[in-house]
Amino acid sequence: MNGALDDMHDPTTMQAAAGAPAGAAARASVLFELVERTLDAMGYELVDLERAGHGLLRVTLDVPSPGAGVAAERHVGIEDCERVSRHLTHLFAVEGVDYDRLEVSSPGLDRPLRGKRDFVRFAGSMAKVQLYSAIDGRRRLRGRLLGLVDAGAAADAAQAGAPGSERVRMTLLPEAPAPGTKAARGSRRPRKRLAEHETIEFALADVEKARLAPEWEFDRDAIGAAAPAPTK
Repeated sequence: MNGALDDMHDPTTMQAAAGAPAGAAARASVLFELVERTLDAMGYELVDLERAGHGLLRVTLDVPSPGAGVAAERHVGIEDCERVSRHLTHLFAVEGVDYDRLEVSSPGLDRPLRGKRDFVRFAGSMAKVQLYSAIDGRRRLRGRLLGLVDAGAAADAAQAGAPGSERVRMTLLPEAPAPGTKAARGSRRPRKRLAEHETIEFALADVEKARLAPEWEFDRDAIGAAAPAPTK
């Protein structure tokens, strides 16, 4: 992984691919919902669904977090992928899904984050987020997720918990310096409108793309200085 937000696959890419014909986008949305419902019934979560070149259909799955009908934390294994692959192969044959090859896998260190469920589950983790609208000139943010807050709770109790009212809290952190590089003494870094270590909030609905990020991609001292406690 190169860490670039440009390379992140949006988990809803199949539903709203830029420039895709309306009919193709609708079919992609139906397929996404079909696979999501199927995996949910099997006890899994759909993380990502992607059509790649040469007829490849790639499905990324995970297991629910503990507390959501799961007794203890576990990870997706080969047996899980094989089970889901067999089931989806049969399902796609019945539903007439057009594809040449099916690939079923578990998420990696750069797991996509999709919706309220993931932002709650991975509070306290390092992440990269890209927004639809810039905050003080920045659309690409990186740092530690601190959880969700309900904007409606502060503004109007009647709106608390309403769809779209959730806001993400995040502490911004710098990337790790490139190997062998060292800032020159007295040199100035480019001025940023959003300061590193600043804790900000933005609407969950404004998130275009988001992924977990391994801690080694961030400055080690900055990680130690940031408060990791998630908001509940």
